[in-house]
Amino acid sequence: MPATALPSHTLGVVAHAAGDLRVEAIALATPGSSDTVVEIAYGGICGSDLHYWTHGAAGESILQAPMLLGHEVVGTVVQQAADGSGPVAGTRVAVHPATPGGERPRYPADRPNLSPGCTYLGSAAQFPHTHGAFTRYAVLPSRMLRALPDGLALRTAAVAEPASVAWHAVSRAGQVAGKTALVIGCGPIGALVVSVLRRAGAAAITAVDIHDYPLTIARELGATATVRADDTDTVAAVDADIVIECSGNRFGLESAIRGATRGGRVVLLGLLPTGLQPAPLSLVITRELEVVGSFRFNDEIDAVLDALADGSLAVEPVISHQFAVRDALAAFAVAKDAAASAKVLLAF
Repeated sequence: MPATALPSHTLGVVAHAAGDLRVEAIALATPGSSDTVVEIAYGGICGSDLHYWTHGAAGESILQAPMLLGHEVVGTVVQQAADGSGPVAGTRVAVHPATPGGERPRYPADRPNLSPGCTYLGSAAQFPHTHGAFTRYAVLPSRMLRALPDGLALRTAAVAEPASVAWHAVSRAGQVAGKTALVIGCGPIGALVVSVLRRAGAAAITAVDIHDYPLTIARELGATATVRADDTDTVAAVDADIVIECSGNRFGLESAIRGATRGGRVVLLGLLPTGLQPAPLSLVITRELEVVGSFRFNDEIDAVLDALADGSLAVEPVISHQFAVRDALAAFAVAKDAAASAKVLLAF
């Protein structure tokens, strides 16, 4: 598709303020020399997208101007970058939405996800905001694009970004094969953690959630046992070698610590609210638990795409709904209901 055929405006999903989400025509950005134009096929609604809609902020990232949402996107290249970089027109691609940056405060060079100036598509962490890609045509740096393996459907690849977050978290857990695992919180990320753990060879996986529907999905993805989150005694008795906390609340944090075996490792993936959090840290000491954080991902998306293509990573049960982009408001409302939905896709 030549550049002359591109429209001047394209449909996008824009958060204007708390409670003010609009599907509207936006001007198509002028591509830079290393920018590629991608016709977006699918976009997955993330928790951060929901927060910008409902609260006008995601954590400390506060909307100061209208922002195009979306970072979980896949599509087809319609115009290659002018400098010849990146995939050619017609290539089906997934998107790595991060742009590492900044040198201070310092961070490990091999972990660019921790760079202090890192930006992410659809994020209000900095101003001007970094616009996302919930739009029919997206202008994206060619370095963000990953060609899909042959045979991998775009719809399946739409979960590559959250699956990469899950993959990174499991890697932070260390050796998984043959061990018992506990997953606290089985929204889309937690469910994908279950799938990654299963692929990595965990001997037993116990999934925990407050709702029944996410637990059903977790079972489909490989959980060997499920427990309601309010059954705290049963959660504490799991005695897991590895615990991955995906709920992002203090109750999940407490359950994660109590459910870990002596000498076990607890990975904190769910983003806790800013500020102090109550937790039974005496158990961390007396059980000599290893507690580590997990934030986004680096190059794991390449391994994820291969695993999706060869079928070794199951993700289809996570995709619960699909809406046309014109129905984005209804899609966001469904995605907000964790008791009845998992990953909700927008089709562009």
